[in-house]
Amino acid sequence: MRNLWLIFAQTATVAVSVLFVVTTLKPEWLGRSGSGLQVVELRQAASSAGLPARAASYSDAVRKAVPSVVNIFTSKEIKTPRHPFLDDPLFRHFFGDRLEEEPQRAASLGSGVIVSPKGYILTNHHVVEAADEIEVALIDGKKLKAKAVGSDPETDIAVLQVEGGPVPAITFGDADALRVGDVVLAIGNPFGVGQTVTMGIVSALGRSQLGINTFENFIQTDAAINPGNSGGALIDSAGNLVGINTAIYSRSGGSLGIGFAIPASSAKNVMEQIIQTGGVTRGWIGVEAREITPEMGESFRLGATTGVLIEGVLRGGPAERAGLKPGDILVAIEGKPVKDPNAMLNLVAALVPGKPASIKLRRDNKDVDVQVAVGKRPTQQRRRR
Repeated sequence: MRNLWLIFAQTATVAVSVLFVVTTLKPEWLGRSGSGLQVVELRQAASSAGLPARAASYSDAVRKAVPSVVNIFTSKEIKTPRHPFLDDPLFRHFFGDRLEEEPQRAASLGSGVIVSPKGYILTNHHVVEAADEIEVALIDGKKLKAKAVGSDPETDIAVLQVEGGPVPAITFGDADALRVGDVVLAIGNPFGVGQTVTMGIVSALGRSQLGINTFENFIQTDAAINPGNSGGALIDSAGNLVGINTAIYSRSGGSLGIGFAIPASSAKNVMEQIIQTGGVTRGWIGVEAREITPEMGESFRLGATTGVLIEGVLRGGPAERAGLKPGDILVAIEGKPVKDPNAMLNLVAALVPGKPASIKLRRDNKDVDVQVAVGKRPTQQRRRR
């Protein structure tokens, strides 16, 4: 009996010793850690040092694009009424030029995108409208004077140019390949706080009839766009330019998750015309059109609701000379179907002034083909809400 007790005591002593050593040197063998018992088995990622960019990060895209996005500072002189005392000889005798009023200047800010190593910058027309001094600031703090090459109020696009050596130009992406749900990043200078990046998705494509511009084909995004972002870049997840941020829907002045950008392809086309000719030339035929609703088609017995109803024809304009009349239904232009007034406006604008264009009409439920000598669209003022 005594031998059994000695064996038990020795075994217990050895077990306690082993447990002490394991607990001290290898606690994980017992399912323990330095911070206590591990209730659930967890998987810890390895350190990211020296590894490629994290899957959920867009830092590479941002790093690629931000050097090409600039802050734009503009100023213009405000004309104030001249005080009548300034023309009084008696007052001028005693006070001299001390009554002369100092000219006042108004300053504003926005954003822009460098699109060419030659210093061409895309921005919004309303950012630089009426400015007599324009300065751009690069991401490294360098400031350059800029001159306005030209602008197009109807698409709210303006082109600037800076001099002072090579500048980093952004890479254009395929805006026409965007899909609803694609991730996009907005880069700009909101409220003047400095360059800021926000993320969202493409919420909708082809937004029009918003009353923002004459020609509208907006990318809608929920990436935060605020005052000061206008003219900045909307990029895809690879850092390529897909849009120029231009407007927001807001009742407070801040972002409500509904922002609009001009597709980069549209902005590029406008920019090329501005650089080549100083402006944008568009076709014009001189008609006013209205969308055909099912109720209207039934009331007027139009027979179909495709096309647009011509409400008015400008006297002496290309359409009147070609024989178009109010009440005609414009069905197609150069073989391309007309879906609504906005589509008609874009199709007509794409026509070359001075050349004839074929137009298909429906009159008294009969198809009529006419040739219209396209005119040049008159300059329109920008419309914004």
